[in-house]
Amino acid sequence: MNTNNIIIREFTVDDYEQVTALWTEAGINYRPNGRESRSHLAKELQGGQAIFLVAVADRRIVGVVLGTHDGRKGWINRLAVAKDFRRQNIASNLVATLELRLQALGLDITAGLIEPENAASKSFFNKMGYIKVPVEYFSKRQSPDA
Repeated sequence: MNTNNIIIREFTVDDYEQVTALWTEAGINYRPNGRESRSHLAKELQGGQAIFLVAVADRRIVGVVLGTHDGRKGWINRLAVAKDFRRQNIASNLVATLELRLQALGLDITAGLIEPENAASKSFFNKMGYIKVPVEYFSKRQSPDA
């Protein structure tokens, strides 16, 4: 595939079905009845702390990254690229674009959350200059879909 025809743009709620299909293809566990529901993503977009980006080739979404920030640190979540578009720097371009947007907001730290068994993501982020920080993540959820 020729990546010269791929554009990166803001996610819109109209992209939801293509994005969730991409997550399914990529094996990403998402919560369609909770925090990754259409309505919840729309609410996040309105809140001003979300930078959701998609990579598009011929009107097909071939990559996605969800970025958020808490005012002091940026977070990368749900990075995925369609199988037939991998190894073409799409993930790198999505992350680099997100990093620039976060830096423009004055944020000096960007972190990615990676599940322990996801060796491909660990390798990718390491190549992008990220370092593993030994912390344990605790969360309290109001429901299993949160």
